[in-house]
Amino acid sequence: MRKDLKEIAGQFAKSRMLNDFIEYGGVAAAIETAEGNVYTGISIDTACSMGFCAEHSAVAEMLKNGEHRIKAVVAVGNDGNAVPPCGRCRELMSQLSKENLNAVVEVKNGVFVTLKELMPYDWKEDLDRTW
Repeated sequence: MRKDLKEIAGQFAKSRMLNDFIEYGGVAAAIETAEGNVYTGISIDTACSMGFCAEHSAVAEMLKNGEHRIKAVVAVGNDGNAVPPCGRCRELMSQLSKENLNAVVEVKNGVFVTLKELMPYDWKEDLDRTW
């Protein structure tokens, strides 16, 4: 995991109000790919729950550039502290590639686990599918 991954994410973690309905940037994420590239994303929170997480935003950037294998990921809040990915983000990252289960995730400042450790009873393990 790159030592500056959290700093990269932290550059974008600045909560801003767009209008009465949308706040964005309260959480930012940085993903380091197996190829060594870094993609970032920010959260979007809406009044009617149509927003999305910073990790989803970073995954979209990664996919847009033709990559899908994750080496490491971190999300940070406005205060610069690491926050763990929600279940939806964990699932998305795990479905991109089985190899992503080995991705290192900073879940709390200085606490690193693999994505697999965050998903101990992964429903995909018993399926006869390739991912």
